[in-house]
Amino acid sequence: AFLLAVAMLGIPFQGTGWTQVLSGMVILFLLWLALRWKLKKEQKLVSMVTTRIKNTTLLCLLMLMIGYSSYALIVIRSSANPPMDQNSPEDIFTLGNYLSRDQYGDTPLLYGPAYNSQVALEVEGNMCRPKIKQGAPIYDRKEKVSPDEKDSYFVVDHKSQYVYAQNMLFPRMHSSDHAAAYESWMGGVDGYTVPYDRCGEPIMVKMPTQLENLRFFLSYQCNFMYWRYFMWNFAGRQNDIQGNGEPEHGNWITGISFIDNAMLGDQSKLPDDLKNNKGHNVFYCLPLLLGLIGLFWQAYHGKRGIQQFWVVFFLFFMTGLAIVLYLNQTPMQPRERDYAYAGSFYAFAIWCGLGVVALVDLLSRKLKRQTLAIPVAVAVIALLVPIQMVSQTWDDHDRSGRYICHDVGQNYLSSLQEGCNPIIFTNGDNDTFPLWYNQEVEGFGTDVRVCNLSYLRTDWYIDQMRRPAYDSPSVPISWPRLDYCSGTNEYVLVQPDLKEQVKELYREHPKEAAEQFGDEPFELKNILRYWVRAKDENMHVIPTDTVYVTIDKEAVKKSGMMMATDSIPDKMVISLKGKNALYKNDLMMLEIIAQSNWTRPIYVAMTVGSENYMNLGDNFVKEGMAYRITPFTTNAPGAKNFDAERTYHNVMNRFKFGNLKQPGLYIDETNMRSCHTLRQLMSELAIELIKEGKSDKALKVLHKAETEIPDYNVPICYVNGGVNMARAYTLLGQKEKAKEYLRKCFDYSSQYLEWYLSLSDNWFAQSTRDCLTEFYIMQAIQEVAAITDRQLGARYQKLMDNYYRRYTARGGQMPLE
Repeated sequence: AFLLAVAMLGIPFQGTGWTQVLSGMVILFLLWLALRWKLKKEQKLVSMVTTRIKNTTLLCLLMLMIGYSSYALIVIRSSANPPMDQNSPEDIFTLGNYLSRDQYGDTPLLYGPAYNSQVALEVEGNMCRPKIKQGAPIYDRKEKVSPDEKDSYFVVDHKSQYVYAQNMLFPRMHSSDHAAAYESWMGGVDGYTVPYDRCGEPIMVKMPTQLENLRFFLSYQCNFMYWRYFMWNFAGRQNDIQGNGEPEHGNWITGISFIDNAMLGDQSKLPDDLKNNKGHNVFYCLPLLLGLIGLFWQAYHGKRGIQQFWVVFFLFFMTGLAIVLYLNQTPMQPRERDYAYAGSFYAFAIWCGLGVVALVDLLSRKLKRQTLAIPVAVAVIALLVPIQMVSQTWDDHDRSGRYICHDVGQNYLSSLQEGCNPIIFTNGDNDTFPLWYNQEVEGFGTDVRVCNLSYLRTDWYIDQMRRPAYDSPSVPISWPRLDYCSGTNEYVLVQPDLKEQVKELYREHPKEAAEQFGDEPFELKNILRYWVRAKDENMHVIPTDTVYVTIDKEAVKKSGMMMATDSIPDKMVISLKGKNALYKNDLMMLEIIAQSNWTRPIYVAMTVGSENYMNLGDNFVKEGMAYRITPFTTNAPGAKNFDAERTYHNVMNRFKFGNLKQPGLYIDETNMRSCHTLRQLMSELAIELIKEGKSDKALKVLHKAETEIPDYNVPICYVNGGVNMARAYTLLGQKEKAKEYLRKCFDYSSQYLEWYLSLSDNWFAQSTRDCLTEFYIMQAIQEVAAITDRQLGARYQKLMDNYYRRYTARGGQMPLE
């Protein structure tokens, strides 16, 4: 595969076009001559290797070549520069980074820091700086001035990692970003303290003990992140809601009441939406028992049996617990990781099959008879196990008729202004991949440029943004590649203390200052050009905590955006207060805003977290499922931050709802969040329309929400806009309808409180925060109920008081005001 790749593609960066092909052919010819000479020489010697060994060796090499040849597809595809080209692995170095998963960083395995470890410091002059271990160089391609220029690499940076002062063997609690999560999972870490000199300041550092470290490894990494998944497949599963140690989410169960109740609390008192969850599967441990029978039968079935046992066991171990050891996972994973261990479950399934053989063998020996009736009877009885499994898991494997992900992706694209080549910033997988699918496969919204903020911190993704894609022109980024390549401008410090010095320089030497930093020192374009991209790396700072963009008012008028205020401001002010540094994706986001000049609409998906807003939240206007970035300060008195007319048009005429009307549709947790987002948006839209005096349109939106997102598939509750729906109906004078929504919301929270209050003392202590959340929700429901119907409000208040008493009687405490 390697030789073929060289013959077809040539040596990377050694010539172009036919030169590459010819260089590859020359290498093949030289290798052929060398092998021919070697073979002739070996013919004179007596062969010490048998034909069988040669054949086996050649077959092994052939299999390796076939396997590794699949990587050629990655390079060939990437060389074509498609719109989606993750990591852009089109040369030897980027392919190496792609295959070694460099973007995910390194985790210590045998020796390394704990989560509280401090970086070792070294004195340099009058300062202390962190000790950094420099690794292998990072290469990048040199950008050619002309096509005839020879291709070459250059070193842009070196891989590096901090050296820590405190380390331990087999560090399982290693991530400083998850310190609180480690402490929470362990119920507190006692640890031990070690002295540490922090640049002349003696402090004590708390390190977990080796016993605590091993306890976390066994309780979380092995038990929770492997054996729980294992038991899902061979004992039973509580539901498909991602769990983080709660008694009601994602645990393994058996289906045998007294066992499950002893482990997790009375399962009959779970809220209805969890009891009716399609991911609730019970196998009564039958597959587990069958597998254990097969395991022990194979292990004790003579010499041949134990040999076969070790083959299956190592397959089971290497695709299961060995992966646990290697991944060294942290708490609060973004999703369940059961898929990582599928090979291990397949291996155990072999033992399940052997369990049937074992039962036949044991019965034949016990009865001392060899008849066909015994295997037939055992097979029929054993067949009940997979039948039980199929009957339980069919409903949560049936995706037929479900188009939520597909339609929500289209709804994001439909929310954006048409015909203007808009740009939308996304952040996570769930608000990016559905959009990519619709563009790539369905050809929908191809004039939109989807820009993922997580990827925007990498040079390969910025390269892609600078190229046209589908029907979308390139994103307005003016930086040369050298200014954003890997290792350059990864982050830039915000130093507002330099602001006064810059002002003083402009007062004393205005002409020289203007030549060096531009006419307007704190204009965003000038900051990015003269400071962030300065040739002197010492100048790579932002000398202010407030920058601004000069507004082209004519461009704003032509943009088609809603005028949030009566007048267009002269400047758009962007506050950087509270930020110590801006990372590359932050800088790119600002660059796109600065260069777009309002000629292309720029949006942020409504599911992007506020920590990624770059303090632009005060300039957002909601249009459907996206926030439009505007030059207006939309949180000012009298300003508008919701384009109700455009959102109404999108919701009523352009949005799709994933066939949610189909009864019995399987909606997992991820898709349910999208349903919540849709209903919440429609409830907010209805209230906004009522504020604008458009009651008839508000009623149509409420009716569409009821029709397209029915309660029997998406239960009404606070988090998906149920209370807002009730408030809207109250404002429209339909109080009976409002009370129906309030009742459903209150019942939903009541069921969860009843569940928490039924738990054992240990589980209840871990659920007090969840109890408080439900109290806050009930308070919000009660306030709307009091406006809708005084008697209903009083009734809910009485029920809340009763829950308060029961909660405090169990030892629960309300937070201090």
